[in-house]
Amino acid sequence: MKVLVLNGPNLARLDIRDSKYYGDLNWEQLKELIADGARNLGFDADIRQSDDEATIVGWLHEAADQNLPVIINPAAFTHYSIAIHDAAEMVKSPLIEVHLSNPMSREEFRHTSVISGVANGTIAGFGPNSYILALNALKSLIS
Repeated sequence: MKVLVLNGPNLARLDIRDSKYYGDLNWEQLKELIADGARNLGFDADIRQSDDEATIVGWLHEAADQNLPVIINPAAFTHYSIAIHDAAEMVKSPLIEVHLSNPMSREEFRHTSVISGVANGTIAGFGPNSYILALNALKSLIS
């Protein structure tokens, strides 16, 4: 089964971001970890990243139209993108919000997610393993 793994702004630049929040993997290594974890659970992960809000909205429309499950790390868009919220709300298959860091342990402006209310669940704070936990949760939701 295909799963869309969507990633927002700056995630393709993990290698130059603060490793205490984002871990030590670069973007290519993170994609490989996700792809391997997905394969181990019988998923075909289509892993995408964009710094552009409209592109992510389009991908969510694609998921809604094709009834594809979604794992999404909206990154900074988490805190204010009503457009991504509205597009995510149209996805009727499982949708799991993921974060490498724990937004609740960071700056106050990161404590609000406009995505959480339309997601089946949120997994945050486990570094790259957050994606593996989300894949396992997705497998459970689909089974």
